[in-house]
Amino acid sequence: MPSDPEQAIVLTRGQRRRDGVRSTRRRGSRPNFAQTMAALEALAESGAQVSVYVADLDSGATVVSGDDSVVMPVGGLAVVPLLVETSARFASGALDPRSRVPRDQLDPVSVSGIWRHLSIDALPLIDLAVLAAAQGDAYATNGLLAQVGIEAVSRRMLNLGMRRSALLDQVRDRRGPDDAPHVSLGTTREYAVLMGDIMSGSAVDAAVSAQVAEWLTAGQDLSLVGAATNLRAFGHEDDSHGLLFLNRTAYDDEGVRAEAGVIAGPRAGLAYALTVCFDDASALHRNRAHQAFRVLGSELMESVH
Repeated sequence: MPSDPEQAIVLTRGQRRRDGVRSTRRRGSRPNFAQTMAALEALAESGAQVSVYVADLDSGATVVSGDDSVVMPVGGLAVVPLLVETSARFASGALDPRSRVPRDQLDPVSVSGIWRHLSIDALPLIDLAVLAAAQGDAYATNGLLAQVGIEAVSRRMLNLGMRRSALLDQVRDRRGPDDAPHVSLGTTREYAVLMGDIMSGSAVDAAVSAQVAEWLTAGQDLSLVGAATNLRAFGHEDDSHGLLFLNRTAYDDEGVRAEAGVIAGPRAGLAYALTVCFDDASALHRNRAHQAFRVLGSELMESVH
C-alpha cells in the first residue's frame, strides 16, 4: 500500500546534494535542467514537497529525478489509469462505449469540467472518456468510475507496474470524515513511465494505448508544463513544427499541483511527471509553484527541439 503522503520527503539543500533532484547530461548541447532543479529546490526550501521524473522515450534512461518514488497526493492524475481500464474494456467488449450515463444519477460535483454547464443530461461513455481526458471533467470522471469501479482500476494499475500509486475515491467538492482524504496518490516515476508506455503502445496493448493517447492529446489545460509549448489549447494534434504533446494536469485547492505527460519533437521524446504540494497561502505562493512547472516545460522544449 502507498505510504502516508504526510511522510513525503521535503527536499532541503543538504538532502538535494545527497538524494534529491538529479539530472543526467544528455549528448550534445541539450539542457541539463539546471533551471528546473533550481526552481524545485527553491520551492523545497520554502517548505513545499516536490517530486519530479523525466525519462527518454527511446532508451528509457532517466534524464531528471528527484524523490520520484515518494508517494504524494496527485488528484486527477488517476484519470489516466482510469482511461486505460476504460479503453481496455471498450476493446474487449466488456463495456459498451455507446452506453449512456445519466448525470442525475451521479453525486453533484462542481470542481471542474464542462458537462455541469450543458443542458444534455445523459452522455455515452465514449464521450465521458473524451471529457475526462481533455478537461478532467468531474462528472465525466465519476461517470466512468461508476461503470468501471475503483477495484478494477486498482488491479489495472498493479498490472501496469504502478505498485506505489492508488486511486482512492471519486471526485468530490468536499471531503468529509468518512471519505478518503485524497482522490488518488502516486509517484512521479510511475506516472511518467505510464505515459511513456502509452506512447510506446505497451499500456495493455497497442490498440488500447493508441486510444488513450488520442484522448489525452485532446487535453486543453496548457497552463503548467504545457505553457512552454505555445500550442493551441483547443486543438494541437497537428503542430506545424512537428511537436507532439499530450498531458493530464491535476489541481487541488489545498495546494496540490501535478502533471504527467509526453513531449516529443525532431530531436527527442521525453516522458515526464511533476508533483508539488505547497502552502497555498496566497496568489504569489501559487504563482511560484506554477512557475516551476513552466520552467520544466521550457527545458523540456529545449531538449526535444
